[in-house]
Amino acid sequence: MSWRGLITAILLLGALSSGWALWSQRHKDRGIPASGGRSDYVLNDFEVVVLDKQGKESFTLRAPKLVRDPNIKTMDIATPTFLIPPRAETQGGAWEVRSKSAWVSAKADEVRLRGAVQADSTDASGKPVAITSEELNVFPDTNKATSAAPVKLVQPGTIMTGSGLQADLDTKNVNIPNVKVRYEAKAR
Repeated sequence: MSWRGLITAILLLGALSSGWALWSQRHKDRGIPASGGRSDYVLNDFEVVVLDKQGKESFTLRAPKLVRDPNIKTMDIATPTFLIPPRAETQGGAWEVRSKSAWVSAKADEVRLRGAVQADSTDASGKPVAITSEELNVFPDTNKATSAAPVKLVQPGTIMTGSGLQADLDTKNVNIPNVKVRYEAKAR
């Protein structure tokens, strides 16, 4: 065999092995959970309505990507928007909660929102309520939220900043034990 034939054979084998490597890797970038294993499902550009034990809407979730880890049964969500309806009409409007990422526990009883968290609603009188923080933990079964990170709560005429947030999402009752309050006069 000549040296040209040998080089041609080596190049052909290299091309075949490269092609095989690319072909065998084609399904592996579909979504990798945090634990490093393969996800059991991935949702892209979706909206899902989650019901509580009584069959009523607990919350609606919209996001560009959700990845579920089959081993620990948790979910990681990119840039989610949660819509949490009030449990009674007398409690004001629904909460719209956005963040850069979210983690959902295996039993879906805890949601950890991280990065540029923004929660907006209206109180029973229709006045806006806004909460911002870098992290917020939401407990859908009890409709409660907590945060140890610095938090800012804005309502007409009042701005509260502090840490240690404890919130009841139904009643819109927010407790921030370490708080500074600033009152602003209404614009005429």
